[in-house]
This record gives sequence, C-alpha cells and structure tokens, in this order.
Amino acid sequence: MSVSPSGDAGDVDQAPVGRDASPGTLEPAGAAGYGPETLASLTADAAEIVARYPDPRSGLLPMLHLVQSVDGYVSRAGILFCAEQLGITAAEVSAVATFYTQYKRKPNGKYTVGVCTNTLCAVMGGDEIFDELSEHLGVGHDETTDDGAITLERVECNAACDYAPVMMVNWEFFDNQTPQTATEVTDRLRAGEDVAPTRGADTVCSFKQMSRVLAGFPDDRAHEGVGAGEPTLAGLRIARERGATHPGGAAGQDTTPGEDAR
Repeated sequence: MSVSPSGDAGDVDQAPVGRDASPGTLEPAGAAGYGPETLASLTADAAEIVARYPDPRSGLLPMLHLVQSVDGYVSRAGILFCAEQLGITAAEVSAVATFYTQYKRKPNGKYTVGVCTNTLCAVMGGDEIFDELSEHLGVGHDETTDDGAITLERVECNAACDYAPVMMVNWEFFDNQTPQTATEVTDRLRAGEDVAPTRGADTVCSFKQMSRVLAGFPDDRAHEGVGAGEPTLAGLRIARERGATHPGGAAGQDTTPGEDAR
C-alpha cells in the first residue's frame, strides 16, 4: 500500500523508508517529487533539526513544518522525506501529520485565517465573525478561496482571551475584531497589501514562511511590533498597586516585561 497520489491522508507502507529500506518498500524521497536543489536544501535543514535532539525521531514535528514550508502542505513527498531522514515508517509520519491540525494534508492558502469560536470569543462575537467571513469569502471551515489566498478555519482557542474576539492570520494576532474589521483584513491580504497584526511582527508573513519559523528557523522578526499589551499586564499592574506578593517575591517587585517583550 502507498500514500494516495493526491497527497490526502490514507494507507501508507509500514516499512521504514530510507537508504536501508528493503526492496519493494516505498521509494526514497528524492524520487518522490523533489528536485535535486530542493532535496539538498531540505536535507541540510533536516540534519540541523535532527541535531537538536538525542533521539532523531523527536525531530518529526519540526520536520513536518519544514516540508510544509516548501510544499505548502504535508505532501506525499514530504511524508517520504521525513520517514527517510528519521528512519521511521511512512505510516508513523502520516499518523502524526493527520493528528495535529497545524499540518495540512491538502494545499493550504497563502494565509490561514483562524477565527476563535471558543467560549469567551463566541460570547464576544466570534461566531458572527466566522459566519461573516465564510459568506464574504465563499468558503467554509478548512476550505480555501479560489485564488489560493485564504484558508478559513474555526479555532478552538487562540490563547488570547483578554483580547476577545480574536482572529489569527498565520498565527499572528488580530485582537478585538468585528465582522467588518475581519473582512477588511482578508480583503487587504487578497489585494496583496502588507497587513500588520495587532501584536507581534510588523507584517503578516506567508503560510510557508511561518511554517519555516515553526520548524525552528527564526526569521529575525521577534523584536518587531507590540509584545504584551495592556489587557495582558492589567493583573500585574493591579497586584503591584495593592502590594500583592508571590512566593519568593517581594511586594512591588518589578517583573514587568520590557516594552519589546514578545
């Protein structure tokens, strides 16, 4: 059995893939769809990932982001490449790739727009934002616009409840959104404009670029933009005003992050 040619999740070979693979197992990654230059670049980056861990297979998560940064999703070639580099089966790679929602098994848009519809964001208008975007873009959850620009998602939590309702674009924060502001953001992205998130880097990068960052290759933009905002720091400010302490700390101790904290 093999991964389906379309790259969708499916049955995969149970045997290890790589230089020591037995005859009749899945072919090496180089023959699975990557050209020589791309393969050489991927192999060098994969070696850097593997070197971070005492057990090579621990590098699977960032390596999946790495192949996503090249293909725009976890392709058949990407699964075979990861299996070869880590000495595990393609089935093991596919099992992980289909478990986590950040790994896409079909071509993703240039921008992943995720609208939080979990409890607090829903109460504050998250469902209305998602519904407006869905109608405006003509796509539903985990669907991509015809121009390949936007993949729309419902997100269970963006970990930014103090700014609800929150939308993320390639995991950059857009706080305190409304249906109108959210559609304006997507329109600007589709028009090719540079769009700045509420917090974080100065501009939103592409899905492929962010995938490379998630693979552990910094883009040197961590110092940009606003870090912790006032809603996040409000509790600390109130605690300081009231002289509250914590174990091992003194009343009024200055633990406020710097202005450029991310």
